[in-house]
Parts: sequence; structure tokens; C-alpha cells
Amino acid sequence: MEIVERMENKLLNRVEIKFSWRHSGKATPSRREVMDLVKTLEPKSNPEYIVIKDCNTRFGQPLTTGLAYIYENEESMKVEPEYIHKRHEPLRAAKAEPAAEEPAAEEPAAEESTEEGGDE
Repeated sequence: MEIVERMENKLLNRVEIKFSWRHSGKATPSRREVMDLVKTLEPKSNPEYIVIKDCNTRFGQPLTTGLAYIYENEESMKVEPEYIHKRHEPLRAAKAEPAAEEPAAEEPAAEESTEEGGDE
């Protein structure tokens, strides 16, 4: 991924990054992949406060361009419309789920083995 332009917008407490990504021989990157790459480009950024906008892939070309906003805090993100928050909600929830699911996945397995033993 290449940063075409990087601008700090102090008024809205965000960093605006225009990017270009050549993905030769690969599928079009998902929003999650773009968010992860933006996170690596801006090490201090919190993935909860990254918004990907205007992500476009050229027909017949392995080139995706777009715009990413990296906000400083949740309060600053309130300038984004509600549909943008809904669009990014599954991406943020999916990142939090793997850590939360691991202990929960172990508990039902223990209950199932108890139930199976009682049926025999």
C-alpha cells in the first residue's frame, strides 16, 4: 500500500490518508484488510477509530484506491453519518470476538460432555 497523501485535520481530530494499493495476482482486498494495513501505516492508531471511505477498485486492474480517516477518540467520530458506523460495526465486533470467544467456546464443550455422559 502506498500513501498518496497524508493530512492532519486538527479541526476534526483526525488524520486523513489517501491510499493506493496494487494487489497483483490477488483478489480485491476487503475492508478488514484495508483497515489492518492502515493500522500498520499509522502505528499509534486505534483500530476502533479507523474509517475507510471511497474504496474503489479499477475494472480489469489490480489497483484499489481509497480514503481512510483515523480519529483520535470516539467523540471525534460523531461527525461520521450513522450508516458509516453501521458499515464498520461488523469489522470492529469481529476483531473483539476472537479474544472473547475463546473462553466461551471452552465452557459449552464441558457442558456437552456432561450431557452426553448422562444420556448413555
